[in-house]
Amino acid sequence: ITGKLMEAAAILSGLLLVIIALALFLRSVPILFDIPLRDLLLGTTWLPSEGKFGFMVPIAGTLTVTLIAMTIAIPLSILSAIYLAEYANEKVRSAIIPLIDLLASIPPVVYGVWGVLVIVPIISKISSAVGNYDIPLLTSQGYSAGYSVLSGGIVLAIMVFPLIISVTEQVFRSVSSDVKEASLSVGATRWQTIKHVETRIVFSGIIAAVILGFSRALGETMAVLMVVGNVLKVPGSIFDPAYPLTALIANNYGEMMSIPMYESAMLLAALILMLVVLFFTVMARLTLIRIERRLANE
Repeated sequence: ITGKLMEAAAILSGLLLVIIALALFLRSVPILFDIPLRDLLLGTTWLPSEGKFGFMVPIAGTLTVTLIAMTIAIPLSILSAIYLAEYANEKVRSAIIPLIDLLASIPPVVYGVWGVLVIVPIISKISSAVGNYDIPLLTSQGYSAGYSVLSGGIVLAIMVFPLIISVTEQVFRSVSSDVKEASLSVGATRWQTIKHVETRIVFSGIIAAVILGFSRALGETMAVLMVVGNVLKVPGSIFDPAYPLTALIANNYGEMMSIPMYESAMLLAALILMLVVLFFTVMARLTLIRIERRLANE
């Protein structure tokens, strides 16, 4: 009986994703029948009062902020995890690990306030300093007050640090000491052992940590909403503002519901966000499977 109950619980957990997606889809049906999906996904105009619901700008903002965050977070998090797992003594680990866990428990709104007070002014000064130079991806399309995709990316990166570091540090510490000693015994240095032996063993765990961090960054709302600027345009540089899907939903859901299709559009935005996360998760998983097969054949 216990086994059956656990099996039922596991199946129900898996079905939750399907149930949520189905509920969002059913509530999105009215706008999907009224406006072609191509126009919704590729449209760049968001004017609900005129019946124009283009999701291209929010999608672009979401992906831009998330990619900036992961570009910053992945190398720093993995290197930090390697240090904690392989180089730090027990005294240092016992002091740093609780601080990392504390970072994970801080509410997103606190990160948002910190970003407004610290990151945004710094980015504003940097933007002004490089504004006189015509550098691709660095020259803002207009005056930048610091509320930009770069500010959002930095705040998001700090928010996903604890998750990636924690998981990666644990998988490195799970490597058997016999494997390390065997590598060291044939003349490999500690770094060579980490790079060529341990990393191959725990690679799937590292990918899992990155996927978790990526999903967290895609779905974050409050902190991004506070620092990204919330301007409906595709960012042309890292100093330009944007309007991610999460901010669009948080700012607008519940308002202007007298406008036809508005609620359906908001729920479609939630469905799109969910599908974007699912797409990148599946692609990462397929890539991981291919890498594992290649390593097994070597």
